[in-house]
Amino acid sequence: MNDEIDDTQAPLLDHLIELRRRLLWSLGALVLAFAGCLYFARQILGFLVAPLKVAGQVTIINTEVFGGFLVEIKVAFFAALMIAFPVIANQLWQFVAPGLYRKEKKALLPFLLATPVLFIAGASMAYFVAIPVALKFLLGFQGDLGGVAQQALPDVNNYLKFVMQFIFGFGISFLLPVLLMLLEHAGIVTYEQLKGAWRYAVVGAFALSAVLTPPDVGSQLLLAVPLVGLYFLALVAIWFTRRRRERAAETEAAS
Repeated sequence: MNDEIDDTQAPLLDHLIELRRRLLWSLGALVLAFAGCLYFARQILGFLVAPLKVAGQVTIINTEVFGGFLVEIKVAFFAALMIAFPVIANQLWQFVAPGLYRKEKKALLPFLLATPVLFIAGASMAYFVAIPVALKFLLGFQGDLGGVAQQALPDVNNYLKFVMQFIFGFGISFLLPVLLMLLEHAGIVTYEQLKGAWRYAVVGAFALSAVLTPPDVGSQLLLAVPLVGLYFLALVAIWFTRRRRERAAETEAAS
């Protein structure tokens, strides 16, 4: 078994030096991405406020003296995290991989590759579908109130928090299959336990959507329904991977 694993007998100091190197690479990627995103911060902000136009809102206000500057800083950092994420994930993998057996590397690599794909899928659904639907509902509370006009004027800082909550909430929620498959692969939960707990999973999906989305049924369904679907998709994937592991074990035992 010793030839199947990389050098894991390195002194603690070598591990700390390697960790520092990986952290510096990650920090460098984040700083470079932040510098580039800060230069294009207004264009990125224009992209983020586009759902307002879809919802029929053409005005956004700034109520603080330094609000515009701080918003561009937040936008740049938000975009830099998204851009630097693959580099950070790769550095994390490079640090952890030498301590894994070859079989463990082959098992974990698909999860590493699926993580950004699922996160981008969730973030895209939030941007193109959920945010416009939620804005149409939330900005609909305006008009004549007994002779007094109520007008919706979103603040740019609050709007940015709203968008980031949606994008990160949907993106992280779409990582549910990866989390469940990792838990099953590590032996923390079994396929039978996950299958038997599907009713609780449905309730949990609606509870999570109620926390991450505005209090309207449409927005909650836009997150809860995909979460339920992803849970059952994870069950199917776990069933296939378990069958494949069992066949491999039988073949190895026979040989």
